[in-house]
Amino acid sequence: MLTHVKTLGILNIVLSALGILAAVLVLAIFGGVAGIVGMACQDEGKLIAMPILGIIGCLIFVLVMLVSIPGLIAGVGLLKLRPWARILGVVISALNILNFPFGTALGVYGLWVLLSNETIALFEGARGR
Repeated sequence: MLTHVKTLGILNIVLSALGILAAVLVLAIFGGVAGIVGMACQDEGKLIAMPILGIIGCLIFVLVMLVSIPGLIAGVGLLKLRPWARILGVVISALNILNFPFGTALGVYGLWVLLSNETIALFEGARGR
């Protein structure tokens, strides 16, 4: 089961890193569009779109970061066999089931790995070290 735990940790890190990358791209795209709107519009009434686009981009960025960072933390903890990472990994895996299709596959795999008796024994043995 150690191999499955390490694989799950790596997969959580990869999925979270992709989420963080997507968040940064969304922020850059919305910021760029807001800048283009600001340069293209000379009318004061149309300039209202610029801060709205910036706010939407920032909100999406924060939301995706809040969802991605715990998965990154859980992945690193699973690689180091930290006992708290198993519990966090179960929660992250349950939430990942809603993220179709890759998150669903990762969530089901994560629940299978982290809720097995062998994994529980593995983490309890790691606690004693």
